[in-house]
Amino acid sequence: MSTPLRVAVLLGSTRDGRFGPGVANWIRARLDRRDDMTADLIDLVETPLPTVLPVLGEPPRDPDALTLLSAVSPRLARADAFVIVTPEYNRSFPAALKNAIDWHNREWHAKPVGFVGYGGFSAGLRAVEQLRLVLAELHAVTVRDAVGLQAPWAQIGADGAASSPGADAAAKAMLDQLSWWGFALREARAARPYGA
Repeated sequence: MSTPLRVAVLLGSTRDGRFGPGVANWIRARLDRRDDMTADLIDLVETPLPTVLPVLGEPPRDPDALTLLSAVSPRLARADAFVIVTPEYNRSFPAALKNAIDWHNREWHAKPVGFVGYGGFSAGLRAVEQLRLVLAELHAVTVRDAVGLQAPWAQIGADGAASSPGADAAAKAMLDQLSWWGFALREARAARPYGA
């Protein structure tokens, strides 16, 4: 059997009182049940990134920025695939998540991305649709099916335990697609490095 895919689960919410850790723990539990994937949870509260980007093409001047980036950048570079966990704020995704995406470029190239959106009426799917546009610019491949959790606080406990068969089925469909693309793109990158 092939080496399992390394999946970086990026938790995009940094808001006080956030529900994001419960959702991230929920999807991580589904990843942990699979033989074809291993999960690395990157929580932007635990690994904050600088908010001032350097001049394009230059390294950051602030040594503190390099220290902060060293807790995230190598983990994104090692990942074969990503799952982004995002709430929806004002019909979009959080600024901290956009900042984390913008600090990186080649780390996203020719790698698949799946999504778990959550929120009220729209279940976070408007945020997911905007993320698809951003990640296309970074040469990432977003999988078609996403997970949208409407009012997840009524479906998932803070520990990630779930009571929603529909959400579990959606997660399985998304992770199956992520697995297919993850192996296909990992083999392609090994055979021929991606040049963008």
